[in-house]
Amino acid sequence: MNYNALTTRILQKITPKPEERAKVDALSRELLQKISAACQSEGITATVRVEGSVAKDTWLSETPDIDIFIRLPTSIDRQFLDEIGLRIAKKAAGDAEQLERYAEHPYLEVFVEGYRVDIVPCYDAKPGEWQSATDRTPYHTDYIKTHLSKEMLGEVRLLKRFLQGIGVYGAEIKVGGFSGYLCELLILRYGSFAKTVEAFADYSKRIVVDIEGVYGDRERELCLLFPEPLVIVDPVDKGRNVASPVQLQKLYEFIAASRAFQKAPSEDFFYRPPTHAQPPNRIESHIENQGTAHLYLTIGELIAVPDVLWGQLYRTKRSLRKLLETNGFCVLRDAIWSNEKSLSVFVFELEQLVLPNVKRHLGPQLERTRECENFLSKYADDKQVITGPYIENGRWIVEVPRKYTDAAALLREKLADGGKNAGVAELVAKALQKDFSVLLDEQVLKLYTENSDFAVFLTDFLSGKPFWLKT
Repeated sequence: MNYNALTTRILQKITPKPEERAKVDALSRELLQKISAACQSEGITATVRVEGSVAKDTWLSETPDIDIFIRLPTSIDRQFLDEIGLRIAKKAAGDAEQLERYAEHPYLEVFVEGYRVDIVPCYDAKPGEWQSATDRTPYHTDYIKTHLSKEMLGEVRLLKRFLQGIGVYGAEIKVGGFSGYLCELLILRYGSFAKTVEAFADYSKRIVVDIEGVYGDRERELCLLFPEPLVIVDPVDKGRNVASPVQLQKLYEFIAASRAFQKAPSEDFFYRPPTHAQPPNRIESHIENQGTAHLYLTIGELIAVPDVLWGQLYRTKRSLRKLLETNGFCVLRDAIWSNEKSLSVFVFELEQLVLPNVKRHLGPQLERTRECENFLSKYADDKQVITGPYIENGRWIVEVPRKYTDAAALLREKLADGGKNAGVAELVAKALQKDFSVLLDEQVLKLYTENSDFAVFLTDFLSGKPFWLKT
């Protein structure tokens, strides 16, 4: 498809229509009045403003989320910010459906007339005198509104939709992707969606964007302060990298998808075709013929807001991978699926599920005399040693029995007490203490047939191939 025709077509879909704008504007005004009235009733002097993509006119017609910030006086003690902010938000929300959410501090998520509205407390802080992470947001809004041209608004929308399509949009922990503010800064730097894609397609080692030229030719200082491979200096806070929440995996996916898009632009990059779960017999056949082993750890209810929940799940996944690898198991891939309520599943693809009974234990190089003496005194007469000590390639080596030869047995033993010594995160440990299951290969088919969302996830995982990679 012709590139210009494609982007014009996408823009028609994602640019808010006049009637949509009118509805969002009216709802925003109504909520502003209610929140201001709630502040007055609490005796609090606060500035209440619409922030985020609605305020900057970079929102997509499909996702018109409204962010309203309550900028509270800096005289309020930090420990009371959450309490006061939530009390005002709940009073303003009235009978509307509402959920407490948590980023650095709590905020209220409200659903009104089909729209999601985030009511967020922050301090009315001066630049550089931040007391909470959200204090910067109003300054971000002002910066973008004064620097982003009218022509660039559509370019931001295209970039956002592209990132959503390939699954790397959103700075929340679950995604670890690109925030809306980051998208706006990229368009400010490169001028257009096409130029941004081109810049990431040309990625080699590092991308640095310093729109305000704060660091000038002080490249060494910049590298020491921001060692990450993607650095976007915050124009309103020179000591902050806006791209720091972006996981390396998400950065690399954007790079690879940008290269694929340049070769063959298509609407699929913006709107991912639905994944259809494979029939169970095909999944069973795939598992049997793949030549690797799949290990699944399932746990039950986890009660936490999404950012906390996914932080705990990711931390646990890293710890379990380390546990497996420390005991000699080669982990090829891993992943997590969760419905964020009653079921979470850790998936580990291993080279093999059962290892040989014997492993090589490498000792010191011969030039390290004292270490060699210690090694020999420990192993020379050890009855557990199967072979050795012997010298190979200038170092001492012994062959000893492997403590754990079965990956499933290793997990069952180490997690029986909730994984206290395995680095398992606190909430996950509590769930493990209640109940967990370790499933192997085709044993997962019952769960696969009973849970359609998990079936779609596992179909994608077993494929391993990005949907946008055409052959």
